[in-house]
Amino acid sequence: MSYAGMTDIDAAAFNRIVDLRSDTVTRPGEGMRRAMAEAEVGDDVYGEDQTVNALEEKVAALLGKEAGLFVASGTQSNLTALLSHCQRGEEYIAGETYHVFAEEAGGASALGGIAAHPLPIDAHGAITPDQVESAIRPDDFHYPVTRLVCLENTMYGHVQPIADQQAIASVARRHGLSVHLDGARLMNAAVALGQPPAAVAACADSVSLCLSKGLGAPVGSVLSGTKDFIARARRIRKMLGGGMRQAGVLAAADLYALENHIDRLADDHANAKRLADGLARCKGLEIEATETNMVFIAPREEDLEPLRAHLAARGIIIAAQRPSTRLVTHLDITAEDIERTIEAFGAFYKG
Repeated sequence: MSYAGMTDIDAAAFNRIVDLRSDTVTRPGEGMRRAMAEAEVGDDVYGEDQTVNALEEKVAALLGKEAGLFVASGTQSNLTALLSHCQRGEEYIAGETYHVFAEEAGGASALGGIAAHPLPIDAHGAITPDQVESAIRPDDFHYPVTRLVCLENTMYGHVQPIADQQAIASVARRHGLSVHLDGARLMNAAVALGQPPAAVAACADSVSLCLSKGLGAPVGSVLSGTKDFIARARRIRKMLGGGMRQAGVLAAADLYALENHIDRLADDHANAKRLADGLARCKGLEIEATETNMVFIAPREEDLEPLRAHLAARGIIIAAQRPSTRLVTHLDITAEDIERTIEAFGAFYKG
């Protein structure tokens, strides 16, 4: 597109911001805002917020678990889970880039005295049953006690096969370990696999589901597990300062997201594939597609900042991660936004 001589309609499209940094940047639409405004609320610390209670019950049922606990964020959900599973001086196993180890400010060790045993991941973000088997500590007082295995699905946009995660869970249980699943984007995995969410979550004793990523709510995650586990987790949530009062205004947004935004994740996946296919035509730009809503690009080092500036001038926002940058599609990204992005990349690489 030549931007000179644009029509009013073209100019309006050009002025629209296309934010591809993350699926956390979505904003509540009219229906979600209405649900929030009309939410029935009470004091959740007393267990009296019926909207929060409904959300916790709905998520637990979706994931095939007994109970749920509404928390402020995925990071708080994962930390609550680790502190509920592990005691001080014990250890959890996780992939070296899994969010619970790499991107949560070391909370488990800083606040819980819990050691981490990170494992190398493969190109699709996976660890293997053999790796987990080898990482489990022997019963020796020199070592921390291995207590937990942490999985993640999706991982960097890649779906982790259900059978593979079940195989890891089988190793864990054979050694008396629990399994926690960081399912921040679990619904993306379920949609991509064509499986119910409970099937994706079946490998785990506890599951963290984030509602503020692809599902489009502004705030909130739900931690699910057995009733006894959630009772412990509720105490930990209080310890972490996570007891909220009339939280139904937030839970209402999460319920709206679950009722309206799961199936449409397929649109994000289709947009990501369209984006990957279009960017693959740019010579000098390395592309990695995933099965869900992420595309990774690896511009030459000298191109990254000029590319970001070129796109920003056209109303397209990307991050500047190295060595690769992710582009994330979400409910605020349309098919037209994808075409505009492909065209802007093409103009840069032709120049």
